[in-house]
Amino acid sequence: MTTDTKIGNRRTGGRGVALAAIRGLALALVSLPGAVLCFVLSLVSIALIPIGVGIVTTPYVLKGVRAFANWRRVLAAEWGGVRIPPSYRPIPKDANPWGRTFGMLGDPATWRDLLWLPVDMTAGFVTALLPFVLLVYPLEGLAIAVGLWRVLPDGYWYGFVRVTNQMSALGAGVLALALLFLAHFFTPRLLHVHFLLTRAVLGSGRGELSERVRVLTETRRDAVDTSAAELRRIERDLHDGAQARLVAMGMDLGTIEALIEKDPAKARELLAHARQSSAEALTELRELVRGIHPPVLAERGLGDAVRALALRLPVATEVNVELPGRAEAPVESAVYFAVSEVLTNAVKHSGADRIWVDLHHAEGHLRVTVTDNGRGGAVVGAGSGLTGVERRLGTFDGVLAVSSPAGGPTMVTMEIPCALS
Repeated sequence: MTTDTKIGNRRTGGRGVALAAIRGLALALVSLPGAVLCFVLSLVSIALIPIGVGIVTTPYVLKGVRAFANWRRVLAAEWGGVRIPPSYRPIPKDANPWGRTFGMLGDPATWRDLLWLPVDMTAGFVTALLPFVLLVYPLEGLAIAVGLWRVLPDGYWYGFVRVTNQMSALGAGVLALALLFLAHFFTPRLLHVHFLLTRAVLGSGRGELSERVRVLTETRRDAVDTSAAELRRIERDLHDGAQARLVAMGMDLGTIEALIEKDPAKARELLAHARQSSAEALTELRELVRGIHPPVLAERGLGDAVRALALRLPVATEVNVELPGRAEAPVESAVYFAVSEVLTNAVKHSGADRIWVDLHHAEGHLRVTVTDNGRGGAVVGAGSGLTGVERRLGTFDGVLAVSSPAGGPTMVTMEIPCALS
């Protein structure tokens, strides 16, 4: 279903119109103070770079700006069906404050964020507020028509109607009905215009092909590094675990062969030990296979695999799956381990007592949302487990968006373009 079709469906219902108006009001109330605060802090911090203070503060301020922009990317996708993939350049984990500051300032995406802030506090504020105004302003006209005009100043203007008596008040009511009719059709579209404006500024200024080549080059390097690390982990686990047990079991069997005639009791004891070692080696091999590709994922698909994953968590987790088919095995595997990493982070660091996971497929994209009611403060950056998730998804042209204000809740949205079979 296309975005225009979705808007067309929404505009036919009064509930959708009211929802668009409320969302527009919420965006307007947040965009103005949020954009002003981020813009002022950014200007002050960058201005303090020559005296050294900005070297320390700028990375934190710009990280906050990115978090604010990523939150708006999430809302654009969830509320407007408008996707705005982030294209920030990675910052080395071991970068010092100087390298981190100028690394972020050298990123074109940073300057797109800074350009977007004044646009968001002006044109963005207006386009977000218009849906609410278009729905609420007719109520004033209807109130004037039924008698409010009597307490208003003489010659009060409602739109282009000058209200002086009951007849002109009825004219204001007719205008209000016309505006209400227009609101029924255009309120959701006006909210969509707000998100299109956001995408026009926050979206990459590079040519689509050039940006795609850059992203694929980075994700390919990350995929190679990840694969090499995974192979080293498997080799280490085999060497230290199952292989060591199998070698010990072979030695036990050799001793049993020598003792079976001379000391049957000792041979039986060693045989029991060898049987235990074989069972433990088999268990370790199964765990190793599960870490490479869980059997439930191969047999029953992504939805059941995530449900099984949620059952093993110590936190109450609700999983909602709406997948009419299955994605390709590499995509399912990437999404499964990405969800696993996000859930692990939520359990370890968020302090949440409840987690919600939603998986659905729409418009050629597999989207997963993980929400917890924890303390918030999650960021994508050096030392964060979410950085690995972002790289894993990037291999498949996927994107990651995080909304995690202080005090929570945290919402992590992952999206990968794919088709279901």
